[in-house]
Amino acid sequence: MSGLLNGKVALVTGGGKGLGAGIARRMAREGARIVIAELDAEAGEETAAAISRDCGVETLAVATDVSDKAKVEAAVAAAVARFGGLDTLVNNAAMLSPNIVLEAKTDEMLARTLGVCLWGSWWGMQAALPHFRARGGGTVVNFYSIDAETGAWLHADYNIAKSALLGLTRSAAVEWGRFNIRVNAIAPTGLGTVFAQLVRDVPGFLEMATATNPLGWAGDPEADIGPAVVFLASEMSRFITGEMIHVDGGQNLPGYSSKPADLLAVGAKP
Repeated sequence: MSGLLNGKVALVTGGGKGLGAGIARRMAREGARIVIAELDAEAGEETAAAISRDCGVETLAVATDVSDKAKVEAAVAAAVARFGGLDTLVNNAAMLSPNIVLEAKTDEMLARTLGVCLWGSWWGMQAALPHFRARGGGTVVNFYSIDAETGAWLHADYNIAKSALLGLTRSAAVEWGRFNIRVNAIAPTGLGTVFAQLVRDVPGFLEMATATNPLGWAGDPEADIGPAVVFLASEMSRFITGEMIHVDGGQNLPGYSSKPADLLAVGAKP
């Protein structure tokens, strides 16, 4: 590693598992001190300990439900209290509600999905702002999704939240540029928590899922997704803001079919 993030402090939401854990590890390998804000407190502690052991950097785990404003603010405060400041916020935490059609989704499902995928990022950015300004600048990496681009079946509430998050990314990039704060987004496709579980549980799922991917493989959280986040958090991207980068092996080019074979099974009415 080349030490692109030496001296930096990064907070990664949902950093205890899947994509978030891989991203946190890659940032640590580039020298960043890491704060893992994770709903699953045990997973967060285990990942933080492993990163500290393997990468030789200080790491802090904070049990955090990003749909709770006070918990998000507490995670940012804990990062600053432990490490003296904050340089990067990675808004990775996300959730999916049950896979059912739009007309069967409930207000509660939408509210919960917005709470995790949108409000958590909003609160984190607002809480991080004064600490970024105290450092003379900072970086935010938000997470968009190919699902929102394709209008993926059964993910209406998730697609709404991700679409709004892209608007937040661009608005913050425009307004916070005056503070030397860069705000970008990535749309990753990789072996996150849900994807990896499907690979383990469903024979042939990996081959099916990567059949139309131009590069032909599923992205590894640390080796494939992490470097994009490192780039956006580092001085290598000092003149880039308001962008959305696909980190998906080209999957966005052919897209994918998400229409379920049995609509009745997912709540559609005849």
